[in-house]
Amino acid sequence: MSVKKYFIPVLLVVCIKIGHSQNFKPYTQELEGTELSIDMVAIPEGTFLLGSPEGEIGRQADEGPQKKVEIDGFWMSKFEVTWELYNLFLQRSIDHIEVKNKGKDIDIEVDGVTGATIPYVDMSLGMGTGSGLPVGNVTQLAASKFCEWLSAKTGNFYRLPTEAEWEYAARAGSNDPYFFEGEDLQEYAWYSENSEDSYHPVGEKKPNPWGLYDIYGNVAEWTLDQYNPDAYQEKGIHVQPTKSEYPVVVRGGSFKDEAVSLRSASRQASKPLWKQRDPQFPRSKWWHTDAPFVGFRIVRSMTPPSSEDQTNYWINKN
Repeated sequence: MSVKKYFIPVLLVVCIKIGHSQNFKPYTQELEGTELSIDMVAIPEGTFLLGSPEGEIGRQADEGPQKKVEIDGFWMSKFEVTWELYNLFLQRSIDHIEVKNKGKDIDIEVDGVTGATIPYVDMSLGMGTGSGLPVGNVTQLAASKFCEWLSAKTGNFYRLPTEAEWEYAARAGSNDPYFFEGEDLQEYAWYSENSEDSYHPVGEKKPNPWGLYDIYGNVAEWTLDQYNPDAYQEKGIHVQPTKSEYPVVVRGGSFKDEAVSLRSASRQASKPLWKQRDPQFPRSKWWHTDAPFVGFRIVRSMTPPSSEDQTNYWINKN
């Protein structure tokens, strides 16, 4: 798949720092024992305005007031995590394979990571789990545990993005509602106007200027943050760590959403209704039955947290 270059607008509200990030490069995370891999895009450190300005079309009250946020450099997966990748965690078929050139971010045993339960119904709801299709109907816990498993397997520290990191990466230097100007959203995203009520293989649309595909639409994406409608009103706070299962922030909108829900600043909250048809008691910690429109992508920090803090990104706090 060829990747075209796109112009990144220069805006006063965004300041991309120059320094050690000049040596900060994209890479591919290989997964030994399989032909699958994960392409990671280098997101440069910088400062931006989180949220949307008053008067933006579609703006909701929970998107303001805007606040200046400083973001350290990190890597983000070029594509949303697919069913093929998630099934490696689900089935644990490569756990026994020794990894050469393992990273040094983290040192935990892969067999010590809690695995998800095998799904009891078709969690794609008929949309398929084939080549390149984004995983859906996974809970935030399941997405986080995939990150923990991948970290243990590779030695590189992976996690879900914070809400601020997600928006910063999606904007790619823009302070407009979308990262592009004067183009059709359908060139970049699967959403209600063109999706035919289904997700699609990742990477079929144009990427944003920083090389991220499907950052808008296809499936919405989990973040680390607890949803708080007044979060931006709290001074100095731009991360709301998850303490309970609901509500949690998902970003980017999905194949079911209208265009306004795909804006860079748009926030959505997870709901218990997403397990409405779950017949189990208690209901699954790993799967939703009614949210095939929610998946995830992963990030890796330039500087991994201390070993004492690493598990804070993965342990469910319900």
